[in-house]
Amino acid sequence: MDANYNLTGVTALTRSGFAKCNIRIKDGLISSISPFDFREESPYAPNLLVIPGLADMHVHLREPGYSYKERIATGTEAAAAGGFTMVCPMPNLNPAPDTLEHLREQLNIIERDSKIEVVPFATITQGRRGKELTDYSALAPYVAGFSDDGSGVQDEETMRRAMYGIAGTGKILAAHCEVESLLNGGYIHDGEYSRIHGHKGIPSESEWREVERDIRLARETGCRLHICHVSTKESVDLVREAKKEGLRVTCETGPHYLTFSDRDLREEGRFKMNPPIRSIEDREALRKGVADGTIDVIATDHAPHSLEEKSKGLPGSAMGVVGLETAFSAVYTTMVESGIIHLERLVELMSINPRKLIGRSYNKYLEEGQIADLTLINLSESYIVDPSTFRTMGRSTPYEGETLKGVIKLTIHNGRTVYDRL
Repeated sequence: MDANYNLTGVTALTRSGFAKCNIRIKDGLISSISPFDFREESPYAPNLLVIPGLADMHVHLREPGYSYKERIATGTEAAAAGGFTMVCPMPNLNPAPDTLEHLREQLNIIERDSKIEVVPFATITQGRRGKELTDYSALAPYVAGFSDDGSGVQDEETMRRAMYGIAGTGKILAAHCEVESLLNGGYIHDGEYSRIHGHKGIPSESEWREVERDIRLARETGCRLHICHVSTKESVDLVREAKKEGLRVTCETGPHYLTFSDRDLREEGRFKMNPPIRSIEDREALRKGVADGTIDVIATDHAPHSLEEKSKGLPGSAMGVVGLETAFSAVYTTMVESGIIHLERLVELMSINPRKLIGRSYNKYLEEGQIADLTLINLSESYIVDPSTFRTMGRSTPYEGETLKGVIKLTIHNGRTVYDRL
């Protein structure tokens, strides 16, 4: 329904920065923003924050093909509960969106079931098999960009041709960087925990070697390269140098890589994802990269699986964890409360930059006359993460039992209320 709210005494991101104000939303429009009179009584908690709606450019909604893990309806409901008004699902689906016909299957479900804006990625190669290229010009008008996420394109000449083709569309190539020949059967980080507990480790080189290659190819082709889920200190350094050189290279990392290190691992599937949680040194490099602008986006890589798939410990469980409903509070607690970044930087990372990178319209701040697309958060309120309360069909999260600060109270997308816990 069209949103109608009088938000009194909230802190909002306006043209002049964060300001204490009253916001009136009428029939889905921000009809007025007025200074808050501190003599007035506020019906809300004193630390309510209003920001442009969050955006996640890397999620897995599992439809079509894997609806036993997640559906677009449940995934976007979870996103709304997490404060997101836009998400971009990755193309490891069945059928994969590698033709217009296959993409339309996904778009039809999105049109029918989504609670928020959903802008999908199409594949780089047919079936994500790393061989025959997708028809980029045909798919470009309908997608956020192109990715074979879940698989790195192993053949250099195939990736070169893909970059030339995608460069012509102006879209980003979102690269899953992983050299498969270096994995050696690993399933967690090749570090302290794997050695102590006898697990097979994934070396950092399996990521940064392909980051290095893809940056070199981006230099040659002029393609807009976006590197997915960066997890190693070497990858951060490579992206930093590429930016200094003026290359069109961007990257993302996930909340869990900023919070945990391999010292925090447990013998549970909820700590298994790809790339893996890595060393303390990697985590600190990622935090620094977020703070200094090397890392452009924080994305969840929300990847739900069934309970059975995640109940086989570290060796046997499927790769992937959920994150949409904990993302803001995880980043706020880890990065803002600790003083590593300011709140304005969090908004850039989780609201503005994702939309900018995929070419969608975005609001840097709230102002009168806008169609309301915003998130209201109580920054004073904490909660203990309980997966049984999640709206996503997935339940596997490394944050289970953790205390996080910052509770989503209201999400309005395109003038309509999609989540309300006021």
